[in-house]
Amino acid sequence: MISRLSIRDLALMDRTSLDLGKGFTVVTGETGAGKSVLLGAFSLLAGNRAGKTIVRKDAEECVVEAELEVGNDKRFTHALEEMDLPACDEGLLLIKRTVHVSKAGRITVNGGAATLAQLQKLGELWIDFHGPGEPQKLMRTDTQLEMLDLYAGVVESLNRYREVWKRRQEILKSIHEMSSAEKLSEDEISFLKSQIEKLDSLDLTDEAIQKLEREHARSSRAQELSQLLSQMDIALGSEGIAQDLPKILKVAQSIARIDAEADSLAKRLEGLAAEADDIRADFARLARGLSADESEIENLDTKMNLWLEFRRKYGPTVESVRLKRDSLKNRLMSQGDIEARVEKLKGDAARDEKELKKLADILHATRAKAAEKLAATAKKMLGSLGFKKADLKIDVASAELGPMGADRIQFQFCANAGQDLLPLDQIASSGEAARVMLALKTVLAAVDNTPVLVFDEVDANVGGEIGAQVGRELAALGKKHQVFCVTHLPQVAALGHAHLVVTKTQDDRSTSVVIESVHTKRKDRELEIARMLGDRTSKVGLAHARELLDAAE
Repeated sequence: MISRLSIRDLALMDRTSLDLGKGFTVVTGETGAGKSVLLGAFSLLAGNRAGKTIVRKDAEECVVEAELEVGNDKRFTHALEEMDLPACDEGLLLIKRTVHVSKAGRITVNGGAATLAQLQKLGELWIDFHGPGEPQKLMRTDTQLEMLDLYAGVVESLNRYREVWKRRQEILKSIHEMSSAEKLSEDEISFLKSQIEKLDSLDLTDEAIQKLEREHARSSRAQELSQLLSQMDIALGSEGIAQDLPKILKVAQSIARIDAEADSLAKRLEGLAAEADDIRADFARLARGLSADESEIENLDTKMNLWLEFRRKYGPTVESVRLKRDSLKNRLMSQGDIEARVEKLKGDAARDEKELKKLADILHATRAKAAEKLAATAKKMLGSLGFKKADLKIDVASAELGPMGADRIQFQFCANAGQDLLPLDQIASSGEAARVMLALKTVLAAVDNTPVLVFDEVDANVGGEIGAQVGRELAALGKKHQVFCVTHLPQVAALGHAHLVVTKTQDDRSTSVVIESVHTKRKDRELEIARMLGDRTSKVGLAHARELLDAAE
């Protein structure tokens, strides 16, 4: 429910902040007083589109904020997760929307930036409008089906049906993709096999390719390398360092016998002589490794040429070449058993279709039975709301298999005897539509999980006892939902658990709207009810107002 609402610079309203409670809240005021400002604030928070003209004159922007208590309702948790919006803290959903006269508007949900589409998705979860010009969810056939299913108690059967439907859709998608996939010609298959065979002749590990490149570099410059190694052998051998180091070491040892401080230097020269000898031996080993035979050199050249070819075509890295090899293998393998796989998938799809038809028949029977009961109960409720000769029917017609079964649902209504039943969205009068919604909402109160319901003109063209009955039904609905109703009937206003009065003040320079809570101020509420009865200064009117309020308590 909405626990707190703040409005600033919306239409004729300067600013207000309201603490709202559970149950049935009535909104009253003179015609033209600005009661639509409150509905406009709800509409903005629900994600409905709005023009720049809603911003109060001489203001730069209007701001509407709401704090909603959603508790542990998993619907909101899942929705926020799917839209990547911040989670609710302590069960509170915080919504803020700003409309600017010259810039783009801003929307935040729990402090995080949100889009209008995201706000609309959240709005479908927490609020439902019934009145002229407002989106009415119950007018949509998908919502009608959802309501009927909740009333019929088919949640488990429907979940099983949707599980099988989803699986079958995935199978059909796979069949389509495999059947429409490009088939390879014999030449293409031969080429793929050749490429894979060549790729498999190489060891495509990082270490093996590094070794191949290193050995090929040595092999391709073997003559140059042999000359350099020969020069190194001379430099380190008896004609080079090996000849001079013993003489130098002998001089160093003589110095150390005279000056002990030179002893460590002499020992370092001893180590240098030994290290030079080891270095010469390692270079000699490299020289011996150059004596590869022609077949080995040819094999090395072949592998290197292959690697360079594949690196150019599929590279530049070893990993990219490996991935291409795997891709070619998968493409070749898919050609071998594609027909057999398609046939198997067709069998699986046929099996699921057979199961879907059985499940759809069960859903249809349950829905049809529930539709008769729901229509009869709602029709009886409509009689108490002034439609003495009204008729209501919920048509459950067979249709093609779909994601929700094989039924087409349509709520049909006629207000007077002798008229044709028409779909709800073809009802001309907004007042009639609102009362039909009230009847259905009352019957479905136990299963309808939309927490906030807003009614406008629900009491249009009714009065007296019927008006009082409308008020009683709204009050009863308030036991399951947070209900707001803009009303002109004192019988309805007296039954509200909470009462908001909208007043408009004007002077020569400006006009402003104020919303005030009067349900905690008995005298003020009596005066408002008396005004609605015709005269707040009349003793008879005040007495009647007190009687209405006393009767409602």
